[in-house]
Amino acid sequence: MKRDRPRVMKRMSGRPTLWLCLSGLLICFAWSAAMSNSIPASDIPPVERLKSTWRAQDGETIEQIISHVSKVAQFVPQMWGVVELGESDYVFVSWTRHRDNKSDEQYAITWKVALDGTIELASTYAKPMELGWRALALSLIAREIADGERNANLRFLHDPTNFNFVTTPQGRLGDLLEQGRCTIIEPVGVDYLPKRNDKPNEKGDLWRILLLVNCDIQGPRYFTYNGVITFEKSEGQDWEPQSSFAKRIATFPPGSWFQRTEPKEEEHLEDRRP
Repeated sequence: MKRDRPRVMKRMSGRPTLWLCLSGLLICFAWSAAMSNSIPASDIPPVERLKSTWRAQDGETIEQIISHVSKVAQFVPQMWGVVELGESDYVFVSWTRHRDNKSDEQYAITWKVALDGTIELASTYAKPMELGWRALALSLIAREIADGERNANLRFLHDPTNFNFVTTPQGRLGDLLEQGRCTIIEPVGVDYLPKRNDKPNEKGDLWRILLLVNCDIQGPRYFTYNGVITFEKSEGQDWEPQSSFAKRIATFPPGSWFQRTEPKEEEHLEDRRP
C-alpha cells in the first residue's frame, strides 16, 4: 500500500503563503502568514481547544509531542493557524526540516475540529503521533532517510527501546529485541495505512511497524540475518504480529524463539522477503 507523505508547502512571491492540503480532501488552501501573525495562536479558540483537549493514546499533549520530536528529528515547528471549511475548523501547525529553511520547504499537520468539539487528526502521515511522540519521531526520521536527507538520526531510529510502544504478550518489543541481542538495520517503517475506498477488501485504517534485524543468537539464518518483524494495530485493538518472526517474538520468550521450526517455514519466508 502506498505510503502517505507530508504535504509540501512553498513560500511564494516573497510573502509567506501556506498551501494547506488536507489528506482525503481534494482541496488546498492558500493562507497568508501575515494574517496569522496579526493574531497570536493563544488567542485563537480552536488552537487552544486542540492544545488543551487532544491527547495521544499514552496521554501526551500535542505540545509535549512537538517538544520531544523537535529534539530528535528534523522537525522545526513554525506557526499555528486555523482554516474554516463548511461547518468545521481545520487547525494546523506548520513545520520545516531545517532551521535556516533555505529551500522554503514547509509542511503542515492538520486536525479537523467539528461543531460538536470532536477533534480528528486529518494528516494521515502524522497519525503515528496518536501512539506517542516516539512513533511520530521514528516515522519522520524514516521518511528523512527515504528522501535522502543528510544527518538523519540513525541512532534514535535504530534504538530498540524506542519501539517499546509496541506491546506483546511476552512484553515490550524493544526490550524483547535487546534480550534477543537483535540489532535494527535499514529499512525501518512506522506508518499509518488508511483504508482505500477503491480497494474495500484490502486492510487499512491501521498502524504498521516494519523492522529488519540481525540477531546474535542461535537460529535459522532467515530469522537471524535480515529477519523481518512486522506488527499491525487497529484502533482500540492490541498489536498483532504479522510476519513469522513477529509471531515467534509474541509467543515465546527470547531464549525460546527458535526451539521449533514450522513445516515449510523457510520456503514461505524466502518467497515473501522484500
